Amino acid sequence: MKRFTLRTGIRWKITLAIAAVGALVAVALSLVVHSAARVSMLESAREAQLANVNVIARFVEAGRKPALGAKINDPELPVALREKARSGRRGTYVQESGGGVPQVWAAVPLGNGQVLSLHNEFKESANMVRDLDRALVVGSISVVVAGAALGVLIGGQISRRLRKAATAAQRVAHGDPDVRVRDAVGGVVRDETDDLARAVDAMADALQQRLEAEQRVTADIAHELRTPVTGLLTAAELLPPGRPTELVRDRAQAMRALVEDVLEVARLDSASERAELQDVALGEFVSRRVTALMPEATVRVVADEIVSTDPRRLERILGNLLANAARYGQAPVQVDIEGRVVRVRDHGPGFPEALLREGPSRFRTGSTDRAGVGHGLGLTIAEGQARVLGARLTFRNVAAPGGMDREGAAAGAVAVLWLPEHAPTATGSFPTVKLSGA
Repeated sequence: MKRFTLRTGIRWKITLAIAAVGALVAVALSLVVHSAARVSMLESAREAQLANVNVIARFVEAGRKPALGAKINDPELPVALREKARSGRRGTYVQESGGGVPQVWAAVPLGNGQVLSLHNEFKESANMVRDLDRALVVGSISVVVAGAALGVLIGGQISRRLRKAATAAQRVAHGDPDVRVRDAVGGVVRDETDDLARAVDAMADALQQRLEAEQRVTADIAHELRTPVTGLLTAAELLPPGRPTELVRDRAQAMRALVEDVLEVARLDSASERAELQDVALGEFVSRRVTALMPEATVRVVADEIVSTDPRRLERILGNLLANAARYGQAPVQVDIEGRVVRVRDHGPGFPEALLREGPSRFRTGSTDRAGVGHGLGLTIAEGQARVLGARLTFRNVAAPGGMDREGAAAGAVAVLWLPEHAPTATGSFPTVKLSGA
């Protein structure tokens, strides 16, 4: 069962966090202010009501009638307040009404044992509380909006710095050694993203140094092996005819081919190779080369085009792709040329999943049999030569008409070479093309 994961940016997470904290603080303060204001107003109302009923009680004991709506022995007087007044004590009582307007009662005992009471609805206090509540609501919303805006600003700055760092790190991962994450992040504010950038830059430098060291070691070993291998091959030519001699010559030639391939990979890794450009008719050129390299292959020119490329390197790419199809694929092998695109397809079991996922890797053939089936440098060299030409080399498998077979194998492998519209210059870069608008 696939687990659902919600992906959100750090900007919105920070915004949501600040807005939530602001909302909680605003609600808590609003509740405290509302409660304190209401209690204060009610206490003032009770004191005023009690003062009024005391004044009226003096007039009543002097023989006058109750004023301001005061009543003697009012049957609606709350029971608790009536009992308190009959016991000889003065008191007040707040009674909530259905409309939300409180009624404040005040009662005092008279000298003849009767109870004088007075009650009023304090609408002004209720209105003041409502106005205060509206102000608190508006203030709370303002706090939340301001907090969200602040979160967008802060989170946006952090998000932009992290995105710049991620973009720079991807460029480093794609082989650009001059990119530094810390320079890409930049900015006046220094925070944890700078620590992350320094750590990534240090890791990139360490990896670059290790790769350069490995490339130097590989090139040095290949150079050192070239002389003894050449001598071995020369000595094998002097052996008397026979089956053992043929085996020795075959292994010596395979070793020499391996040394030459390793040297070629080292040169490609050093990025010192430059293309020697010529204008060639791609369809005619590929047809002649495929016929010479693999006569049994089928060539189909859908659309021919004049391209500026290095014929020697293009032939090297075609030779390695055809050799790979002959060694690991099955007949028939078909080569299609359509404009600047060259496709080489076989009908074998397809490319290994690791190659489709990660690209060609040196000394990995995808075969469990390591005895005499190749050293895994052919596609690596083809990809490196394609980079020198400014081209792109992709790999994919072709499914059978009914889908994959029972063992999950494909019905063919396709290598596609995409030649660029603008060939690289002598320095290895690409010319700047100016587009004129209408």
